[in-house]
Amino acid sequence: METKKEITNEDLARIIANRFDEVDEKINAGFQELRLDVANLKTDVARIDATVNNIEANLNKKVDKIDHHTLDYRVEKLEEKFA
Repeated sequence: METKKEITNEDLARIIANRFDEVDEKINAGFQELRLDVANLKTDVARIDATVNNIEANLNKKVDKIDHHTLDYRVEKLEEKFA
């Protein structure tokens, strides 16, 4: 026959406090991981933004927008005239 140990209120409070501490540590670890993931995402987005800006700058160098719009207008007029 097993003898049961009587648990006092202090024992119960200590057990509950320990469990809360364990849960708190797990939550904090999860938030730290989430913070790192968000920081990495911010870095990735900044890198993508810089790449897109670089591509846009290169395209602007290659195609003069004013000439492009002028040519579009002229082609439209020619198509209207000969259509």
